[in-house]
Amino acid sequence: MGPDMTRPGGAAAGARYALEVRDLEKRFGGLAALRGVSLWARHSEVTAIVGDNGAGKSTLVKCVTGIHKPGAGRILLDGEELALSSPEEAREAGVETVYQDLSLVDDLSVAQNFFLGRERTRSLGPVRWLDRKSMSQAVTEALSTLAVNAPSPKARVRRLSGGQRQAIAIARSAAFGSKLVIMDEPTASLGVQETARVEETIRRLRARGVPIVLISHDMQQVLRLSDRVWVLRAGRVAGGGPTSELDGDRLVGLITGAKEGRQP
Repeated sequence: MGPDMTRPGGAAAGARYALEVRDLEKRFGGLAALRGVSLWARHSEVTAIVGDNGAGKSTLVKCVTGIHKPGAGRILLDGEELALSSPEEAREAGVETVYQDLSLVDDLSVAQNFFLGRERTRSLGPVRWLDRKSMSQAVTEALSTLAVNAPSPKARVRRLSGGQRQAIAIARSAAFGSKLVIMDEPTASLGVQETARVEETIRRLRARGVPIVLISHDMQQVLRLSDRVWVLRAGRVAGGGPTSELDGDRLVGLITGAKEGRQP
């Protein structure tokens, strides 16, 4: 049985997707980075997007997160079309991203990083101050929900292990990403044990019903974590399908062009 490559609007048109990308195009001068990309991600699933460097993965993520404006095509979140002009608008719409560099500030505490740009405050007349107690409690609850082994919310991030730092970044995205969490190479710089802990955090997040889009070069990780895989090559969707119908050899073949997949 071959991979299921049902496209949005096709046989699965009655389903409601967390994310839909329809015929997306993006050019940088004479370079076509995305050439009519169509794919989708379901709720309560990990959807992986794989491909070689230059395949279009980063450009796709930047279009979905408001960094780039597509030249053509549509992006829908929970069935509602997005027209984003900044990452701030993407976050307001419920899209959070965990990047490889984490975007954590070493000299700030766990709680300060968690609420960076979203600080909770209290006020009395014209006087306003940070509600540190409320933020610390919220961080503790968020990390506890995902069973993250993290220190006190007051601990400085620079003292944490790579796995703890990544888990905090994921928990932060889960707390604010009400509709979609995108993870771009979340374990690229981690060791074996820390990678295993982060992957378990991702599984717990999926179990809570949060839709996740995973960008990874690690084919074994993709096979372990994802429910569905989309393969990009030269700015187009080259193939993919349910992870249960794929293996490492087929994925590598689709990425390199040695094997062809049914076009979505």
